Amino acid sequence: MKKRRILSFIICAVLLLSVVFCLCMSASAADTAAGTTAGSAETIGQSSSWIEDLRAQFDLNFIQKDRWKSMLTGLGNTLQITFFAALLGIAIGIVIAAIRTTFDNNKENMKHNKSIGYYVLGFFNGICKVYLTVIRGTPVVVQLLIIYFIIFASSTNDIMIATLAFGINSGAYVAEILRGGIMSIDKGQFEAGRSLGFNYVQTMYHIIIPQVLKNVLPTLLNEFIALLKETSVAGYVGVVDLTRAGNAIRGATFSAFMPLIAVALIYLIIVMVLTWLVGIIERRLRKSER
Repeated sequence: MKKRRILSFIICAVLLLSVVFCLCMSASAADTAAGTTAGSAETIGQSSSWIEDLRAQFDLNFIQKDRWKSMLTGLGNTLQITFFAALLGIAIGIVIAAIRTTFDNNKENMKHNKSIGYYVLGFFNGICKVYLTVIRGTPVVVQLLIIYFIIFASSTNDIMIATLAFGINSGAYVAEILRGGIMSIDKGQFEAGRSLGFNYVQTMYHIIIPQVLKNVLPTLLNEFIALLKETSVAGYVGVVDLTRAGNAIRGATFSAFMPLIAVALIYLIIVMVLTWLVGIIERRLRKSER
């Protein structure tokens, strides 16, 4: 496993060095070719050397007209949407998981005591089930289009709408991850908390939640990695994310290889870094168990 991680980081480092090398070479080419026409890139592309052709393509797709700035803007929007959508997903997931687990763990007692809490929690539990069924049963692209063109049709804040859509979608999966983690805890833990004089909320806070976080944290982090990649469809509603920026460059230069490969490499590098962080957290959690 360690060898695979080392190999992955070596590949990532080589890719980064290759990009930096091409950037430096293209920058020097741009300095020497100052004052020439835009068609000079095509002339260089017709040369016999594939290295010169690569430099020309890089210059055409990223250096000319400062197209790299659109890639940088798209990357910033992607990270912004992912971060705030993850926070929204956590908030929604915690609320839904709390409602569903509380109802499942206490419905028999509340029903036996004819408590009004049984009907209140039952109502909200039903709403949560409908939410989970709808969100997990429909594609995220369709949800994004509905929120953008129907619910917030009058809004012009594309990034906010995309963040809301991806946050709502992520919340359904986070809720089930947390609920599964809570339900996996042995019921004896709840009884132990009650025997110590804790009520249900205190038992959850002091005994159950710390164990749940340790169990589900790696899965949650993997969900957020998936969320990062899902934001690539934000361009459907006009958001200039990383994928849309790369595709816009492709449309302007009629060169598909360089911008799309660059987008793929950026996503790959970010995911590899996040995966590396997840691995560190998992190892620390295993050490703490010992």
